[in-house]
Amino acid sequence: MSDTPAEAPKKTTVTVTIDGRDIEANPGELLIAAAQRTGVYIPRFCYHERMEPVGMCRMCLVDVDTGRGPALAVSCMTNVADGMKVDTFGPRVKKAQEGVLEFLLINHPLDCPVCDKGGECPLQDQTLSHGPGESRFVEEKRHYAKPIPISELVYLDRERCILCDRCTRFAGEVAGDPLISFTFRGNQTQILTFPNEPFSSYFSGNTVQICPVGALTAKPFRFKARPWDLQTVESTCTTCSVGCRITIDASRDQVLRYAGVDNDAVNWGWLCDRGRFNFEAVNSEDRLGAPLVRKPGSAGDELVEVSWSEALDAAAAAISAALDGGGPGSVAVLGGARGTNEDAYAWVKLAKGVIGTDHVDAQLGDGLPPEGFFGLPPATIDEVGAATTVVLMGPDIKEELPVLYLRLRDAAERRTIRILELSERETGLTRYAWRSLRHRPGEQAALVRALAGSGPAGGLGVEDETLAEVREQFGRGGIAAVVGRANLASSSAFAVDAAAALLAAQPSTRFLVALRRGNVRGALDMGLAPGLLPGRTTLAAAGGGLRGAWNLLPAQAGMDAAGILDAAASGRIACLVLLGADPLADFPDRDLAARGLAGAGKVVALDAFLSESSRQADVVLAVATFAEKSGTTTNLEGRISPLARKVTPAGTAMEDWMVAVELAERLGADLRLESVDAIDAEIAAVSAIHETLAGAPPDGVVVAGTGSAFEVTDSGAVPPVINNYDFRLLVDRELYDDAVFTARSPSLAGLARGAAVAVNPWDADRHGLSEGTPVTVIAARTSAVLPARPDGRVPRGIARLVVNQPGASFGELIDVTLPVNDVRLEPF
Repeated sequence: MSDTPAEAPKKTTVTVTIDGRDIEANPGELLIAAAQRTGVYIPRFCYHERMEPVGMCRMCLVDVDTGRGPALAVSCMTNVADGMKVDTFGPRVKKAQEGVLEFLLINHPLDCPVCDKGGECPLQDQTLSHGPGESRFVEEKRHYAKPIPISELVYLDRERCILCDRCTRFAGEVAGDPLISFTFRGNQTQILTFPNEPFSSYFSGNTVQICPVGALTAKPFRFKARPWDLQTVESTCTTCSVGCRITIDASRDQVLRYAGVDNDAVNWGWLCDRGRFNFEAVNSEDRLGAPLVRKPGSAGDELVEVSWSEALDAAAAAISAALDGGGPGSVAVLGGARGTNEDAYAWVKLAKGVIGTDHVDAQLGDGLPPEGFFGLPPATIDEVGAATTVVLMGPDIKEELPVLYLRLRDAAERRTIRILELSERETGLTRYAWRSLRHRPGEQAALVRALAGSGPAGGLGVEDETLAEVREQFGRGGIAAVVGRANLASSSAFAVDAAAALLAAQPSTRFLVALRRGNVRGALDMGLAPGLLPGRTTLAAAGGGLRGAWNLLPAQAGMDAAGILDAAASGRIACLVLLGADPLADFPDRDLAARGLAGAGKVVALDAFLSESSRQADVVLAVATFAEKSGTTTNLEGRISPLARKVTPAGTAMEDWMVAVELAERLGADLRLESVDAIDAEIAAVSAIHETLAGAPPDGVVVAGTGSAFEVTDSGAVPPVINNYDFRLLVDRELYDDAVFTARSPSLAGLARGAAVAVNPWDADRHGLSEGTPVTVIAARTSAVLPARPDGRVPRGIARLVVNQPGASFGELIDVTLPVNDVRLEPF
C-alpha cells in the first residue's frame, strides 16, 4: 500500500464574494451573468445574454476589489476571478448609477403617459429603483420628427433612444442584417437606417422586444394596450415547425401581441416577424364563427350558415353514405398538420378506428414520406449546432425555418461548425457556408455519392480539390445533416436518396428533417399518414394496447395525398375531409387538386377561414385556431411543447378533436375522449414513444428514438433524362406568401413579393427579358404568363417560381407524376 497521499481534485470553478456572500462561478464568466445566476440583479441597459457585451451604457457599474483595492468596474465587461470581492449597492455604486441615469434622462422625453413601453420599461423601472429622484438639468430637450417608419413593421422615436446598441448589435451579430446603425456624432448621434434601405429584416420585431426604452415600437401593437391591461400566457408558435416558445398577450378577449421566450434548446428568445405578427389573423373579421352547409339558393348552391347540429348531421350523413356506397376506402382525410397533437389523434382514431379508412395524409405532397425521416437517426437543434460538419440538403432555411437559420448562422459565425451546402440555388445560409455546391434538380443524391466517394463525380461540376477537402472533412466525424424538400417541382425521392447516400457513407450521421408546417411531425407521430398508427407503428405491427383502445383497424395501407386526389378525380372518393387543408393552394399540382375536389362526391372542410378549397365544400365546420385552444404540438426535432388557450374561439367555433368526437357519436361510436388531458392519457397508453407526454415540462420534452419498422435505403436512382425544354423548374417558398394567417394579418399581407419567374441574368439577356417583362412559361400540359425577375442567385438553366404568391397562379405547370419538371420561356 502506497503512503503517497491522494491528490486533491482540481478545482474547476472560482470563488467570488458578492455583497458579502461567496459564490462559485465558472472561469471566464462575466460578472453580471454570475451575479444574476446566483440571485443578484445588477441593473443594465446595453447588456443582453445572447449578444456580445459592449459596455455602452455604464449602468452596470459595481465596486470590484481584486486585491489591489476597490474600483468601479463595468460588470458586463469584467470576467470573474478567484478571490474577487464585489459590492453591487454600496454608496459609490449608488452614486455612479444615479449619475448614469441622470445623464440618460437629460434628453429623454417625458413620454411615459403615451409611450407603449410605459409599465414595462427598464429605464422607467431603474429610474425609480436606482435613480437620483431629481435632475439638475433644466435645458430644453432635443426634438425629432416622430415616429419614423424604419420598416413596414417597426417605428422609431429617435429622441427616446439611449444609444444602448442593442438593436444594432442584434441586426448585425444575430440576424446578419446590419441595416440599422449609429449615424452623426456627439449630441446628434442617433439610430437610423441607410438611405433608401429600410430595415427589411425577417427579424426586425426582435429589436422592439429587446429595446430597453420605447425608441422602437411595433406597428401592429402601437397604442393598442397598456401592459397592466394585458393577460399573458406562455405557449408555442406554430407558424413553422421550429416550435419557438412565446407569450401571448391579450386584452378584452383579443390577442394583441406575441413575444419570444428564451428557450435554450430552441429559439433563444428570438422570433421571425411572420411568427411574431401574424396574431392579427386570430382577430380577423374573416374568421368563420359558425358552420356552413351548401343549400340551393337564388344564385345556385350556396354555403349557408346553419346550427352545429344540422352541420354535424350533414357531415355524418356524407360519411355514412360513402361507407354504404363504397366502404371505408371511399372516405379520405387530407390535412391535420395545423392542429394540435390531440386534434390529430382524435381524427386518426375516427378515420382509422371508426370509419376504417387508411386514406389519410397530413402532408399535401410537399414534404418527405414518413419513412424518409422516421428511418433516419434523429438530431436535435442543439446537436446540429454543436456538430463538426453540418450538411444542408433541404430548402432555404432562412425562408422556411427562420429561427433555425439564426441558430445555424450563430454556430457558423462562431466557427464551431462547418456548413457544407448542397443546393439548387443560392440561399440565406450560402454566405456562411464553408463550401456551397450547386446541383440541378434531381441530382442531389448523385452529388452526395460523389462527395462521399461512393459515386462518380463526372458531370457534376465539382473540382477534385473540393472533393478532397469535403472527404477530409467527413473523415473528422461529427456530421449532422438538415434534409428536406427543396424543390416542389421534383420528386421527394431525390431528397430521401440523398439522405440515404450520406447515411450509407457516414453511418454516424444524425439528421434534422426540415418540415414545413407547424405540427407535421406531431400529426405523423399520431398516425395521420397512410400505413401509420400512433407512435410510428405500422398497421402490421399494431400492439394490443392500440387494438384494445380502438374499435377496428384498416385492413391495408392507404393512399397518400397524391393518390387520394387522383382517386377523387376519378370518382373513387365519395367523401373527402379537409382538416385545415387547402389543396388548391398547398398541393404542388394544382390541376390534380382541382380535379380531385371536383370529382369527390362530398367535401367536408374544417377550417377557421373560407379558403379557395373550402369554398367548394358541401359542409364547412368552423374550428378554433391558435390561442383559442390548448393542447400540445411537436416541432421538427420531436420536441413536444404545450399550447395555451388565451381567448375565446370566434363565434361558436369548436376544437378539431371535439368535432371528431361529435361525428363519431353520429356514426354510432364513442371515441371516449372527453378532454385534452384524456386524449394525452390515451396517447401515452397506446404509444410507447409518448409515455412522457402527460405532464410534460413547459420547455418541452423530446420524443427520442426512431421507429424500428422504418429503414431508409439508397435506391441508387440515376439523374432524370433532360428533355428538350430550356429550363429545369425550381419551385420553392419564401417567408412571406399568401398563407392563411399571413394574408389575413394586415401588417404582413403586403410583404409578399408576388408571383414571378426568376432566372439568371445571363439567361434573361439571352431571352431578352428584363425586370417585370411578361413571359410565357410553357410546360408539357399548360402554360402561364408571369413577370420576369432576373436574379443572380439562380443558376443558369433554372427557372425559379415561388409558390403561393399573390398574382398569377402557376400550379398547373407542375406535374407530380414526373420526377422533375422542365419548362420553356417565351416573351409574351
